[in-house]
Amino acid sequence: MFRAAGRPLSIETVADPVPAADEVILAVAAAGICGSDLHFTQIDRPLPESGLVLGHEYAGTIVALGRDVGGGLKAGDRVTALPIFPCRACDACDAGLPALCPGGTFSGYAPDKTGGFAQFVAARGAMVQKLPAGVGFDEGALVEPLAVGHHAVARAGLRRGEAVLILGGGPIGAAVALFARAAGAAHVVVSEPFPARRERVAQAGATAVVDPAAEAVDAAFPRLAGKQPDVVFECVGLPGMLAQAVELAGIRARVVVAGVVMGEDRLVPLTALGKEVTILYSQAYTEQDFAAVIDAIARREVDPAPLHTATVGLDALPAMFESLRTASPQCKVLIDPAL
Repeated sequence: MFRAAGRPLSIETVADPVPAADEVILAVAAAGICGSDLHFTQIDRPLPESGLVLGHEYAGTIVALGRDVGGGLKAGDRVTALPIFPCRACDACDAGLPALCPGGTFSGYAPDKTGGFAQFVAARGAMVQKLPAGVGFDEGALVEPLAVGHHAVARAGLRRGEAVLILGGGPIGAAVALFARAAGAAHVVVSEPFPARRERVAQAGATAVVDPAAEAVDAAFPRLAGKQPDVVFECVGLPGMLAQAVELAGIRARVVVAGVVMGEDRLVPLTALGKEVTILYSQAYTEQDFAAVIDAIARREVDPAPLHTATVGLDALPAMFESLRTASPQCKVLIDPAL
């Protein structure tokens, strides 16, 4: 339970969720800790007296279904889900972009949409996707963060043979590296100050890594790729990173912003104007991103194993959650409620 900014999560007993007519209940087998959860718990905001159960990256087994759930779903199915409850009546929903629904809710961020840091979680039936044979629950819980990376690469319109720079080697940066390579990028260079993360993104598909504390990225990239970046992915989410991405971008390059900055930021427009840089934002994912990621894992076209660095039980979750607020060797930490 999350009850207040500045307070660690607490382990509490609450009533089991009951499915609405269009929902299913999953017995959680694995759930991931996301940087968005860390950001969310750092901001002092009004919260319900009951607190919030966080967690929007999860996989498990269907144990109950609402009366209106279709799609061939049944109890016992192994699934993951887009953790979104869209309104289904706006322009974003009509366009097949549920994550952009202005009236939508994500699991874990509203008292009536409890998240996956628990033994059971509710999901919108229409957002559920089955896990095929050979895709385990750990991989299923990784589909959500991988879909963020897949969506960012799709937003970039990445072309085969292009040179890519990724700022940040955390879970999203690693996912972007994975799918940028799968999309045919000739060079995927990741700037990351933490040694363990540099090693991990190399395993995920980066062709080269740079320690920005040891070498200026603007000098390192052309040395490694032979040219300036065609695409820069900002996957850090701190003020100043967008300006840095624009400065590092090549002529008519695309900058894709996948990092989440919670406050105001500054940018010098003339820097982008002088190179005709295109700035794109990438918010979450679509149902097609989820399906593509699941298929890529099932076909072993991508291997998400390097992203998964630790698994803890619910009792160990609060301490692990707090440890991720500072520089950490972890990439993606999963929770197994059975531990």
